[in-house]
Amino acid sequence: MEQPLYDLAPVIELMTLGLLIALLPLAWVWFKNRGAGPLRRVQALTVLTLFLTFDLVMFGAFTRLTDSGLGCPDWPGCYGSASPVGAHTEISAAQSAMPTGPVTHSKAWVEMIHRYLATGVGVLIIVLTISAWLRWRQARRAGASAERPLNPWWPTVTLVWVCLQGAFGALTVTMKLFPAIVTLHLLGGLVLLVLLCAQAVRHTYILQGRQRVPLRRGLRWLLGATALLVGLQAALGGWVSTNYAVLACTTFPQCQGGWWPAMDFGQGFTLWRPLGQMPDGSLIGFAALTAIHYLHRLAAYAVVALLLVLAWRLHRAGVLRDQARWLVGLTLLQFVTGLSNVVLDWPLAAAVLHTGGAGALVVVLTWALAASCRAPATVAASQGAARMASQVSA
Repeated sequence: MEQPLYDLAPVIELMTLGLLIALLPLAWVWFKNRGAGPLRRVQALTVLTLFLTFDLVMFGAFTRLTDSGLGCPDWPGCYGSASPVGAHTEISAAQSAMPTGPVTHSKAWVEMIHRYLATGVGVLIIVLTISAWLRWRQARRAGASAERPLNPWWPTVTLVWVCLQGAFGALTVTMKLFPAIVTLHLLGGLVLLVLLCAQAVRHTYILQGRQRVPLRRGLRWLLGATALLVGLQAALGGWVSTNYAVLACTTFPQCQGGWWPAMDFGQGFTLWRPLGQMPDGSLIGFAALTAIHYLHRLAAYAVVALLLVLAWRLHRAGVLRDQARWLVGLTLLQFVTGLSNVVLDWPLAAAVLHTGGAGALVVVLTWALAASCRAPATVAASQGAARMASQVSA
């Protein structure tokens, strides 16, 4: 009998597991900050949730790159059970029929661990949302004398978004790794990092009584444009990975012995189609995979240059220098891991690190945006005068 794509029987067990997983970081935050105020505990929990979400994005990449995305062919459980232990018979039968197929015991465990971690992160975001609304109500009752808390709509939007991520996770399985769905699932994880990072920075600045750094209009615009292009490049990278187009070019800097190999952009960027196929059921051509890979590579040159220019501009302006150093290091990491994927036959460690590097770039750029603001004209003028004076004295 064919396994139903959706089987809600293990939902209660999965929710209980997610709650138990979330209790560990919750207990750690409480223990480490037991003598601190509520704002400090919320700030610590937000930072920890951001860290765990980053780990979740990395583990999602590991799940995809080990072909474990269909390790359990139904959702949210595994053959109607809350763990592969209860589905041992069904998994063994599938593995016996196809020893290297999508369903094996190891792949089932990888897939379910990813779901457990996602459920735990969801519980933490629920706690952050409830806490934000409670603190907001307390501040309103206390009036003007109360410390202004973070707007509770930030964690509320984050909670809605993590629910959408769960829906895309379900579609990833039920639509059999549909490339557009898998890519959107990856991008959704990056958006979740953006939301949590912005809240973590805001909590930290409120706690420390710090003000955002004013940036001149041009530098602020460059920061925003770089963040946007990094997001677009991450989407292209996700499209490369989900279409398994990494090995369409195995040399660098040329591809297939030339600077402009045979490419089919029409096929390659037909977005709504099954994995490896066109909408009419025909197989996708190799020229299409080459187009997917090569466009990502060409865009990488521009993004790397822009990231390095941004880091140099920040350092030169004497602002956000920590973020500037992170940008340089992560750019180098992305170059090395991306090159390793091409010339070393797509090693798993490099591929996972490449996804992690993209996530880290998104976090650092969000950190820089959340920690800065557009400078008023008077501040920008004084910054320019100070820089000219320092150049003259030098």
